[in-house]
Amino acid sequence: MAGGPKAVEPARPWSQTGLGDPSGWDPALRAIVDLVLGSPVAMALAYGDELTLVYNDAYAAVLGVKHPEAFGRPAPEVHADVWAMPGVGDVFERVRRTGEPYLETEASLPVVRAAAGTLEHAVFTRGLSAVRDGRGRIVGVLTVAAETTQVTRRLQDLSALASALSATLTLDDVARVALRYAVSSLDVHQAAFGVDDGTGWRMTRRVRGEVLDEADERLPPLWRRLPGDSTAPLVAAATDGTATFRTDGQPLRRTALDRHDQKVRALAALPLRTASLRGALTFGLEAAHPWAPAERALLAATAELVAQAAERARRFETQHGTAQLLQRSMLPEHLPDIPRFRIAARYEAGVDGNAAGGDFYDAFPLAGGRLAVVLGDVAGHDVRAAALMGQVRAALRALALTDPDPASVLRGLDRLVANLAAEMRSDEIFVTVTYGVADPEAGRLTLASAGHPAPLLRRSATGPDPVPAAGYLDVPPGPPLGLGGRRAAVAVDFAPGDTVLLFSDGVVERRGRGLAEGFDALAAAVSAAGGSDPRSLCAVAVGAVAGPTEDDVAVLAVEHASRPSRSAGIQVPAEPTAPGRVRHWMTAQLTEWAVPESVVAAAVLCTSELTTNALLHAGTSARVEIDLSSERLLVSVADRGTRGTVTRTQTDRLSSRGRGLSLIEQLSDAWGTDPTVRGSTVWFEILIPEGQAGVTPAPGG
Repeated sequence: MAGGPKAVEPARPWSQTGLGDPSGWDPALRAIVDLVLGSPVAMALAYGDELTLVYNDAYAAVLGVKHPEAFGRPAPEVHADVWAMPGVGDVFERVRRTGEPYLETEASLPVVRAAAGTLEHAVFTRGLSAVRDGRGRIVGVLTVAAETTQVTRRLQDLSALASALSATLTLDDVARVALRYAVSSLDVHQAAFGVDDGTGWRMTRRVRGEVLDEADERLPPLWRRLPGDSTAPLVAAATDGTATFRTDGQPLRRTALDRHDQKVRALAALPLRTASLRGALTFGLEAAHPWAPAERALLAATAELVAQAAERARRFETQHGTAQLLQRSMLPEHLPDIPRFRIAARYEAGVDGNAAGGDFYDAFPLAGGRLAVVLGDVAGHDVRAAALMGQVRAALRALALTDPDPASVLRGLDRLVANLAAEMRSDEIFVTVTYGVADPEAGRLTLASAGHPAPLLRRSATGPDPVPAAGYLDVPPGPPLGLGGRRAAVAVDFAPGDTVLLFSDGVVERRGRGLAEGFDALAAAVSAAGGSDPRSLCAVAVGAVAGPTEDDVAVLAVEHASRPSRSAGIQVPAEPTAPGRVRHWMTAQLTEWAVPESVVAAAVLCTSELTTNALLHAGTSARVEIDLSSERLLVSVADRGTRGTVTRTQTDRLSSRGRGLSLIEQLSDAWGTDPTVRGSTVWFEILIPEGQAGVTPAPGG
């Protein structure tokens, strides 16, 4: 607010008030003051610990003889005669303390109006909401007193917008929240959000009347790329840093994407400018509109809030991307394909996604058709933890390929970690690990542990009791690596149809809940799972214990398959013709494998939709893989990123993104999403009806 206040001048300079010099104001405070001073409705901001009052002309009329001396003074002093009354001072303090908005539709408040200074009772629709700075801290209380509920609703919506934006992490989140607010609360026909993206721009749009279900909301917004020299009003506002308001005409005619853009007659374009981001918001109406000063102030406040959230999101994405790339680059990008084993893994970062964690897993083939499996946890959430994790994982592979005996491998790792701790002169290195060798010919699983949670074994659903049982294996925990001590291994039966789950403590630990409760919940969920497929069981394990986790989560599941499965895959380009190619290929492949027609129809439809979704939200080529056993069909669709674009522009030929996930929920028996080293994977599983498995799959088929 370089020009200072617009409506009411303070009785003394700004620097002598609790707000200080305007040049040092937080952008969020600047936006709120602009909103207050530019509004024709009675508004007042009580700022800081002293609740310094800033208000507009309409609120000055409410104050009566207390104006103009009230401007810049603490609210408790200005309203000393009524501050102790219920519904006055106590409400201010509660809103400032809790951040929860307060609304009173019929507030009868004593107000000094007359020249003699007598009290009158006036009725207001009064709303109070917390004001936050750019870092999300509560710095004041905003009051609005109006005779219409519309203004109060917009104030509540603005407060709700600030609250929703404070919970966003990524630019996808910011775009989703900002556009939903614009269409539902500002009552515009369409809104667009755009940011700089290398040499160009990317933007996403929301049109009023679009039907978005939960599945749509879980998918990333559909971003469109714009060239760096685009003449679109959004790009012009982002480039120039100047807000523009078109009251009538065809402002989007030259850059219209579709009929929705062509219908826009009035358009407001507001820049989003921060230290590391350039962007803009546009709001379009299909009728001429004058854009009153109060509306412009409201839109400016909205843009300030969105800009600060977008700045935080960009910083988070940069840090998060670096940390996650480091984390996942040290994990196996592909798990081994061994005929008698089905293997899946799941890794999810904890609450602080900016940090690189120390959870790790691995699986690799050994001589004689055996399989080595490992899951460990290095304490810490920093680059050092991730680097140590990489050293431990690499050393474990080297030791196992020389002598795979679990006890021997852990003894070697123990010496390594002790040596690293001495070299680093640190006694804070804490590494736990479970390592095992699965032998399909002997039907045995040999395991050893160094302070890690015991693996969970899900037995095959055979015999008189068809319900599979899951129980924790009695593996001597031993001390964590680097502390010496005895390393013992145990061998257990690992029959065809059995599945073992190795997991980190983040799967079962929750704040405020006992660890035994978490272990019980995990065992119960795995026992009750409808299928034994490892990918499905990983998803079940991650969601077994309710509540958010503050630690990283890693799960590795290995099934000793009753029979080998058949598998096939296809790489599809980012083109609108790709879903059709996938449908044709998959129908032919499943028909050749004698899969029941009902399963083929459901699987082809779901896979086509998932391919469409991958191409739309990632813009890269996609990898479709199918795996058929005698019990189930597993399909996965993997993309390689989230920032590309479909290579052709006819994206309207591709079906609705939300429809894909809705179809999966209806037609599959289990489904989920997995992060990968780069990109993400969506998968689903359809059980084969008993007796309709068709041709028995052959090894290597």
